[in-house]
Amino acid sequence: MTLSTPPVALPGPIRQIGFVVNDLDRALESWVALGVGPWYVVRGQQLRTLYRGEPCEVTLTIALANSGDMQFEVIAQEGGDPSIYTEFLASGREGFNQFAYWATDYETAVQSAGDAGWPVVWSGGEAEGVRYAYLEPPNGPAPIIEISELNEITNGLGDFLRAAADGWDGADPIRSFTGQ
Repeated sequence: MTLSTPPVALPGPIRQIGFVVNDLDRALESWVALGVGPWYVVRGQQLRTLYRGEPCEVTLTIALANSGDMQFEVIAQEGGDPSIYTEFLASGREGFNQFAYWATDYETAVQSAGDAGWPVVWSGGEAEGVRYAYLEPPNGPAPIIEISELNEITNGLGDFLRAAADGWDGADPIRSFTGQ
């Protein structure tokens, strides 16, 4: 078998699977019904990013939970401002959107994907302490491949979510990170 595109040196295993939805609360109900949780939600998260190379500001509601070592992220954008999320939804899709990798050498991982012809279509995170880049792989298994910086914040959040999911009894399935 001959590969039509060169392989990209991605940093280790897939660490997170991301979903983009119109109605976050409805989506979380279906996840909880599968026994995934507890979910930690941030509502009204304002982000300043680059969307296809241009500055962009959006407000998101983001939910995170683990099932074993796999982390899940569900994202709903508040408002219809142009973004990678509204673009995805406008294409008629909802649900699975991205695989995420966590890189200790963030710059090298993003450069490797760029060298393979994967354009960066969404990036930011500097103000929040964890840089990320969404890349569009041509003919990839996911619409988006995300590379996030692996640091104390990423590690700490991952440990927290894994511990919360370990032995979770179904109580208090939706929790707020911010108390709202």
